[in-house]
Amino acid sequence: MTAQPNAGAGAGATVKAADRAHVFHSWSAQELIDPLAVAGAQGSYFWDYEGRRYLDFTSGLVFTNVGHQHPKVVAAIQEQAGRMATFAPAFAVEARSEAARLIAERTPGDLDKVFFTNGGADAVEHALRMARLHTGRPKVLSAYRSYHGGTQQAVNLTGDPRRWASDSGTAGVVHFWAPFLYRSRFYAETQEQECARALEHLETTIAFEGPSTIAAIVLETIPGTAGIMPPPPGYLAGVRELCDRHGIVFVLDEVMAGFGRTGTWFAADLYDVVPDLMTFAKGVNSGYVPLGGVAISGAIADTFGRRPYPGGLTYSGHPLACAAAVATINAMAEEGIVENAARLGESVVGPALHALAQRHPSVGEVRGVGMFWALELVRNRETREPLVPYNAAGEANAPMAAFAAAAKANGLWPFVNMNRTHVVPPCTVSEAELKEGLTALDSALSAADEFTDRP
Repeated sequence: MTAQPNAGAGAGATVKAADRAHVFHSWSAQELIDPLAVAGAQGSYFWDYEGRRYLDFTSGLVFTNVGHQHPKVVAAIQEQAGRMATFAPAFAVEARSEAARLIAERTPGDLDKVFFTNGGADAVEHALRMARLHTGRPKVLSAYRSYHGGTQQAVNLTGDPRRWASDSGTAGVVHFWAPFLYRSRFYAETQEQECARALEHLETTIAFEGPSTIAAIVLETIPGTAGIMPPPPGYLAGVRELCDRHGIVFVLDEVMAGFGRTGTWFAADLYDVVPDLMTFAKGVNSGYVPLGGVAISGAIADTFGRRPYPGGLTYSGHPLACAAAVATINAMAEEGIVENAARLGESVVGPALHALAQRHPSVGEVRGVGMFWALELVRNRETREPLVPYNAAGEANAPMAAFAAAAKANGLWPFVNMNRTHVVPPCTVSEAELKEGLTALDSALSAADEFTDRP
């Protein structure tokens, strides 16, 4: 793959200047950021206007599951734009109907109805609205160490520091601890103990909050931005049982984990669990046109059979986005992209990351599946002290900044959050590309090692 700058450094400077003058960036102090001007992208790579090429180990924001500029998806958008660029959501439109059909074919259980949104956050918003209306109850429970979106209800549901500035305290959300053995809140020593104690904690939380007040429990099937923490065997089944026992709607957030990321169509497939509602976005069409949605069980869909659902969006099921989804899902099926993620995750990524952990004192734990991995970076393996403090910024975050700079200098664009780096390349990535990126990661981890408490 050869970098293809559009018009050299001058064009890049023009793009950067317009960005800094007019674009307001998310989750950022506007005067403290320096966004890279990107000239192009293809497959697993992108490049700047000076021709510097980067292997994308972030998949954008973990959404380009079929890589950048997949020709079948680009062609589908072009064809749909020429035929019917847009149409109102109240009508039956071929691209919308076909996208819903293909999604319903792959969702677990009877999640056969699809409500389309513009992204993951509003999918979560509508899932909570459906759950509350279905049950007539006000509260929702969600986990610490989670992320569910930036809109008001979704960010209150979130369990990481991005919630704090917008936490109203009146959103009807109660947080609890989900299982995470490496940093257990339950003094567990095994996955079995962690699972049992986390379920007991959740059961107690339900009891003290009042089961009859709780509309839904919302979990990322495998938490993404919060750390890629696959739940222990039996945990999700245990949550399903608690929901069934108390008439609570079980919502799985698959916005990041869905559509091949875990080496299965949905992460729920790994745990043989069926929620009542499932949110999705990102990988459904690899982010080529904004799209999200809620997959809805029969029982909840029936609630609105003769009772109007009080919600909608102007661009629900937008034809361009749905055409991109149809092309993405078909390409994933035809090209074995889900299987590629599973195979290379097991045979290449997992073994290589565990080998890195043996060589680098900064790596405290490796965890993941498919193309969905995290390295927990620490100052001390024995104490498990994080490489940087929780929610570190400025000088306190210097060790992670040094690691990220070293990765970029080696042509690798890393996903960095708090004291972790995530390995989340496109699901189309090749074995050669993975080995290139893992070699660069190996080198960059040496920068993190400099901040550890080595003897």
